[in-house]
Amino acid sequence: MVAKMKKHTAEMGEGLPKKTEGPLAAVGEPEAELAGETDKAEDLMVKLEEAEKKAADNYDKYVRTVADLDNYRKRAAREKADAIQYGHENLLRDILPLVDGMDRALEHACNSEDFDAFRKGLKLLQGQLLGCLQKHGVEMIDTAGKGFDPHVHEAMMQVESAEHEESQVVGEFEKGYLLKGRLLRPAKVSVCKGPSRAGDRENSCENGMAS
Repeated sequence: MVAKMKKHTAEMGEGLPKKTEGPLAAVGEPEAELAGETDKAEDLMVKLEEAEKKAADNYDKYVRTVADLDNYRKRAAREKADAIQYGHENLLRDILPLVDGMDRALEHACNSEDFDAFRKGLKLLQGQLLGCLQKHGVEMIDTAGKGFDPHVHEAMMQVESAEHEESQVVGEFEKGYLLKGRLLRPAKVSVCKGPSRAGDRENSCENGMAS
């Protein structure tokens, strides 16, 4: 009898739906998704912190660069002002011994009547002065026997000269100088001009009468 009841119960159980793992799986999936989102949030926070740190470093570099540039501008302006104010210091230092020599020459001239010695001393000082100027890039313009060059010569007058060709420098009123190849002061000169037209006509008339 008991065996029949067990058999009957087993047969009834076969018709019932079997238990599945569905509910357990449904409970596990949200937990996995939540864990994944947490990991993503942590990664984003790490990346955000790195970006903020990088931005802070770049800002510090920018501030330092701006400060360095401002200091450079101030230093350049100060050096430029000093160059303008004291740019001729070396030249003046080289000229001072010549001033001392002039003082000694004047003192000697007052106590002596030897004009020839004074002239020689003055010539010596002139040579020293020209040497000092040459040391600093000053070069005298040579005009003797040269053709007129408007780039370095300034014509003060035109003169007739049988000993010079037309447009050739005849005389020099004031010497000219170059500073490292650039014109410092033009030489003031007189220039030979061609024979006048009146002279040409006179010569032509004389030649006609002679023929």
